[in-house]
Amino acid sequence: MDFNFLDKKTPNKNSRKGKKEPGFSGNIAGAIFIFMIITALYLLVADIPEKVPDVSISDLAGSIVAGEVERIAVQGEELTITYTNEEIRKAKKEAGTSLTETLSNYGLSGEILSNTEIVIERESGFSYWLLNFLPFLLPIFFILLLFWYLSRQVRGAGIQALSFGQSKARITDPSDKHNRVTFKDVAGCKEAKEELREIVEFLRSPKKFLDIGARIPKGVILTGAPGTGKTLLARAVAGEAGVPFFHLSGSEFVEMFVGVGASRVRDLFKMAKRAAPAIIFVDEIDAIGRTRGGGWGGGNDEREQTLNQILVEMDGFEPNEKVIVMAATNRPDVLDPALVRPGRFDRKVLLDMPDRTDREEILKIHAEKKPLAEDINLKLIAERTPGFSGADLYSLMNEGAILAAREDRKQIFQFDLIRAIEKVMLGPERKSHLLSKKEKEITAYHEAGHALVASVLPYADPVHKVSIIARGSAGGYTLKLPIEERRLQSKKEFIDDIAMSLGGYVAEKMIFGDITTGPSSDLSVATNLARAMVTRFGMSDALGPVALADGPGRQDWRDPVDKEYSETISAKIDAEVRRIIDGGMKSAEKVLTEHKKAFVAIAKRLIEVETLEQEEYEKLITAHGIMPKKKDMPASLNLVA
Repeated sequence: MDFNFLDKKTPNKNSRKGKKEPGFSGNIAGAIFIFMIITALYLLVADIPEKVPDVSISDLAGSIVAGEVERIAVQGEELTITYTNEEIRKAKKEAGTSLTETLSNYGLSGEILSNTEIVIERESGFSYWLLNFLPFLLPIFFILLLFWYLSRQVRGAGIQALSFGQSKARITDPSDKHNRVTFKDVAGCKEAKEELREIVEFLRSPKKFLDIGARIPKGVILTGAPGTGKTLLARAVAGEAGVPFFHLSGSEFVEMFVGVGASRVRDLFKMAKRAAPAIIFVDEIDAIGRTRGGGWGGGNDEREQTLNQILVEMDGFEPNEKVIVMAATNRPDVLDPALVRPGRFDRKVLLDMPDRTDREEILKIHAEKKPLAEDINLKLIAERTPGFSGADLYSLMNEGAILAAREDRKQIFQFDLIRAIEKVMLGPERKSHLLSKKEKEITAYHEAGHALVASVLPYADPVHKVSIIARGSAGGYTLKLPIEERRLQSKKEFIDDIAMSLGGYVAEKMIFGDITTGPSSDLSVATNLARAMVTRFGMSDALGPVALADGPGRQDWRDPVDKEYSETISAKIDAEVRRIIDGGMKSAEKVLTEHKKAFVAIAKRLIEVETLEQEEYEKLITAHGIMPKKKDMPASLNLVA
């Protein structure tokens, strides 16, 4: 199996004007902050005094006669009494009468009162007036605050409505060294970089091309599997040329309102023309560039209008505009023909999966800032990771660093990267997934069947590792590497691969006389491969060299979805697939029957140790008369669960 990851994309935080709209959390934080300020001001103004005990006028008169009162402060009808023992109490006099008159009614003469200090305090100052007017001012203040907040929301909604048609492209400034990417940061992709160097040279010095009458391509479309570095390469072109880079996704053009996408396209191209020379990069352009008509997507008018506007804008370029449009997609087969015709996206750059040398260079780039131990051999890691994309290799190095940090080590060792390969492919080990004794035995014989069939059949790849430890969704797995690097695969190799995939199914049936759900994924792989041999590769003697199906994931939206062959041909296809599967089962059964001792020995050893590495596995089969295949240069990775 090939495991591909999506492109590693570095988001650019620079918006159109370098500003960000406040989010929901920002509004909540601001409201809480304002509430805290209002509360603090209120507590500051309305200082709550400590509770002071009250005393009656008759008791006050008695205390004055006894000489216990030192001072009386009069403020309106309130009396604050300070005793000689520094105790403070409150009292109230009669309204409309003076304190002297009130105390004389209790028999206190002026001579007795002269021994006590009496102070008259007037109610005045900011606190007095604020406390009196605060009950009236607070409701008015909160009403005004509410009206201000509502008007601000309405105004913001109006501005947002007017900004629907504005482009949401992120801009990477050429002077931003932190986000700048050059061709040195992109390993591999030699042919793709050579194609794009002309774009860089045109953006740097267009006069050389224009003087001779040459016109640089208006559009460049990058195609390839996910994770091969399409977005990274587009950023490298902008970094090499030192021009502004407008980056956005195809899905960002489409909104719920018809015409918004077309308006954003116009605004985007207007911005790029003002900043020329510049690069516009539209990622996942198949979101808006799919073939028009055919009923796909229910006839989405908004998407089609957006596509039409892109076509018009690209046709409207002049040769000296110095604005180049780049796009990326992993589905070039579904793009509208008008979009990819000469004059729009005239240049197509294919990014292939990296070979062994490219993988080693990619690993070196991702290992630059990581402390590697002396035993690290990136060449060996590159040999063991065929089929990995650039994003897969980044994830591999990152997982290796995580494994080292988890074990409190300061350096990354070779065995960290070896473990990371399987973790990226299948996921982490499920150590908590405990198998019963019976399930462990079934899994061991299942994987032993895969491994032995691969070791005996002449066109199958040599086994690299066998394990019954659960990883991801797989209960066990058999890892095999081909002897030499290859781009083409023969019919004999396909047939042996099918037999190897069915080895686990045949092993369970032979040993236990029953079938479990374990071989379900193996049966799916074998059936799909057999059907591809018949319908795509012309490897069927009964049907001959006829292609009856497109490649995986392909579909021509311009043609009806009906099958292009009759029911008779369909029946012949089913019969041929069945014949190939039956042939693979017979081959696997023959191998396991003739080498049953080796088969049982491998299974028993797996039950004991759970994992057999290549060296131990080859010693085991050599002891039973099976010569292991020589492995010189592995190039593609095959995995059977």
